[in-house]
Amino acid sequence: MENLSVGLVQFSPSDDAADNREVLRDALSHLDEVDLIVLPEYSAWFHKDTERWQDGAEPIDGPFVNFIIEQSRDFSATILAGLLVSNGTSITNTVVAVNGHGVIGRYDKVHLYDAFGSLESSVITAGDPAEPPLIVEVNGWAIGVQTCYDLRFPEVSRRLVDAGATVLAIPADWVPGPHKSEHWQTLVRARAIENVAWVIAANHAESSGIGESMVIDPLGEVIIEASTGEIVLDVVLDPDAVLAARRSNPALRNRRYGVAPL
Repeated sequence: MENLSVGLVQFSPSDDAADNREVLRDALSHLDEVDLIVLPEYSAWFHKDTERWQDGAEPIDGPFVNFIIEQSRDFSATILAGLLVSNGTSITNTVVAVNGHGVIGRYDKVHLYDAFGSLESSVITAGDPAEPPLIVEVNGWAIGVQTCYDLRFPEVSRRLVDAGATVLAIPADWVPGPHKSEHWQTLVRARAIENVAWVIAANHAESSGIGESMVIDPLGEVIIEASTGEIVLDVVLDPDAVLAARRSNPALRNRRYGVAPL
């Protein structure tokens, strides 16, 4: 299996959907040839007031998804991006996976952010925890998809790894607050270490997020990390790193418990 070339975009989306697309168009222009591009949660539109989220929700075949399909075609890359999706009478917090031919998968966020004073469930309909996990194949790599608050639930990542993922992709909007940076840093690295897998975490830049997007290798080493501002990162993942790490740390083989939806 060949190396996987990955691009991450860390930016702070606004409530101007057209402007967000132009910001992303410019950001992506700084990438060379890549196989996979990971964008943050709410990349299409964002406002901190959840009562306005209905205004920013789009159908799955709306302007934003068509835009990233176009970008995917131009780059010959798979793109993962989070957005609010309008599903008739309900809204989901969705990560969509696209290539140049169209949508190849979607994941509707299962763990809604009802914590730290937020109540995402007041406007968002949760995904079905019994749905099969989203695994996206990119050049022979199995990419497992989750988003943001899912990071606090280790069984999400383990379920993806059980389905074959060797890379965990996490579009996020990890909002600022006491201990939030420490939690982010710890949890992202923990998901890599305990699953002996690569982790790609793409976050909002300040002020809607804390930044600190990063890529972690299967032994928990930070390979590349952003600060707090808007930035484009690129990195190459080595498939042999997973094989070597799982030989030296056979934790997945040694475990005695599995994961099942409650």
